Amino acid sequence: MIQSIFDLARGCLDACDPDEKIALTNAASAAWQAGECALDATVEAEPIPDPGRPARPLLVRPRELQQRKPTTVEGRAILFHALVHIEFNAINLGWDAVYRFRDMPNDYYSDWIQIAFEEAYHFGLLRDHLRTLGYEYGDFPAHNGLWEMAEETSYDVLARMALVPRCLEARGLDVSPGIKAKLLKVGDSEGAALLDIILRDEIGHVGVGNRWFHYLCSERALDSEQQFDALLERHMKGQIRGPFHREARLEAGFTVEELDYLEGVGGTLRPR
Repeated sequence: MIQSIFDLARGCLDACDPDEKIALTNAASAAWQAGECALDATVEAEPIPDPGRPARPLLVRPRELQQRKPTTVEGRAILFHALVHIEFNAINLGWDAVYRFRDMPNDYYSDWIQIAFEEAYHFGLLRDHLRTLGYEYGDFPAHNGLWEMAEETSYDVLARMALVPRCLEARGLDVSPGIKAKLLKVGDSEGAALLDIILRDEIGHVGVGNRWFHYLCSERALDSEQQFDALLERHMKGQIRGPFHREARLEAGFTVEELDYLEGVGGTLRPR
């Protein structure tokens, strides 16, 4: 039976229980790969006021979050809880990229379905590690910044590709080596190994964002550098945090010129 991939994506988005969201994500990915899904771009996406999520964690402003110092078991748990929460949101972001934007090539949907599948895998890995520390997802507060940016860029797939993979997810590439070093210092080699898996996959995810950002700029006859600057100014006040993991960002499709530019201005964009 042929199913609409947009209906399957909405089902994954709406699921509140993490295990149900993972199960639906795995099933939808398998159905797409088996050729059992159709793209019906004639039906418009409905508004998504909020994706499905469990009653906990409590969502607070970022400055209200507890410190993530991995020198204690609770500190490591807070750190891993934050990472688990990022991956939970990333599942929703992957499916939202599928559900919301309906006039893209088939390969676009294959890319983002695969990303949603991998984010669900990451969520499970990190949640299992959190449990070894004696805690569950939901035991600590979290913030909603990733989904807020998804809402803010819902008006245009170009803005989404520019700001979520190329900015927010790319920031994860930058901070991964430092977090891994801290975990190794306190003897958490299992947790550090998980970061290696996630970094490997996230390089690919950022690469997907880079590829479709440049594709869209080319399709619309836009200068990619000027467009990126304009979107950063509009949505992030022209600032992007450094320092940057050059090797990972280059592997993910950033150019040497882009990174030289970002590093040369200390992470703050200015007119070229």
